Amino acid sequence: MREKVGRGRVFRALAAATVLTVAGAGQAGAEEAEQQREVLYVANNWEGTASVLSSDAGLSPIGKLNLIPDKEQRLREIYLNPVRLAGFLVIRETAGEGHDQFADDMYSTPDGSSVVVSRPSFADVVSISLTTGRVNWRFQVDGFRADHMAVSPDGGRVAVSASTGNKVHVLDIGTGREIGSFPTGDKPHENVFTGDGKIWNMSIGEVNNDLDAPWMDFLKGDRKITVADAQTLQVVRTIDMRRRLDAAGYGAYSDAVRPAAFSPDESKLYFQVSFFNGFFEYDVATDRITRMKTLPKNPATSDDRTGFVNDSRHHGLTMEPNGGHLCVAGTMDDYATIVDRATLQEGPLVPVSKPYWSTVTGDGSACVVSESGADQVTSISFATGRKITSTPVGDHPQRVRLGTVPQGWTGVG
Repeated sequence: MREKVGRGRVFRALAAATVLTVAGAGQAGAEEAEQQREVLYVANNWEGTASVLSSDAGLSPIGKLNLIPDKEQRLREIYLNPVRLAGFLVIRETAGEGHDQFADDMYSTPDGSSVVVSRPSFADVVSISLTTGRVNWRFQVDGFRADHMAVSPDGGRVAVSASTGNKVHVLDIGTGREIGSFPTGDKPHENVFTGDGKIWNMSIGEVNNDLDAPWMDFLKGDRKITVADAQTLQVVRTIDMRRRLDAAGYGAYSDAVRPAAFSPDESKLYFQVSFFNGFFEYDVATDRITRMKTLPKNPATSDDRTGFVNDSRHHGLTMEPNGGHLCVAGTMDDYATIVDRATLQEGPLVPVSKPYWSTVTGDGSACVVSESGADQVTSISFATGRKITSTPVGDHPQRVRLGTVPQGWTGVG
């Protein structure tokens, strides 16, 4: 009897401890959240800085962060290595349009203490402290260039495309330790973590040559979607959009999948392709393309494919959180527009200069596009399709991501 009573006390004590632990963890999480402020990070690629703005449609400036505090050290290493120097200069003259690329993609850490950024010209990913402005850790990717990233739903891992290494590295966001990697097609680009525990990577093939005529498409390399298990990093599926496009009667279009956005239930994938002023809808379950949307051309934009930046006529696509609308960045056509997802009818064409990315505000009410040609970002209402405001940022803004900073933070570095 004593033994039973003793065990009962132990179980009750363990249960009480568990409740207290969970309550404590919840309280700690709430306190941590109170110590952070939601913001929009804008990666200024040619400048190597991040402009930090309020996460609402007002886009109020908060501060700025130097993303290349180790620039002199990195350049010294590159100049002393002929192979890396050659890669560095090729990036400058091709993807960089004559400029070095210092900040492609970025995310904040779960605790809001640091940001993690991919730096194409340095072929690395670094974590930078928002308190000191110093590098916490650095990971050098395979090949010569780091590109698009994605963060896991729990915020603990970051996936980065090694665009000339033809693989995706998955790193611990806190330490920079490589958890693993998986192979992709040529020039891996966009990465997306999905709710069913997968990572989708879109490879775009060779975009830095002028072999852009449709009859030379086969020279663009191996372009495909690679789907990997987010835990094991084993490839579980590959999707060749060439076959799907051909089957749907769209054989004249490129199969290089650019920015993409899932519907909220992840049953549909919307994606842009090289050279095209529009996007496609792909049904994941039936494995087929179900709709295509062609958007207006700007009469002032030449149809000469060799003039499109990195083959992307339109580059930037995001989904309204409730799934009602898409926001499209018409890069070479100098506009952005809100598209009704049910009807695929576009709204007003909002004039913007070479928009290179689109995302949503923290409350989901508006889209934000980066104007790489005007060094500013612009918010557009999902409800009206009309411009709300624009805010100046640094040189050549590209990726824009929601994240956090410590309360009261106004910049460092």
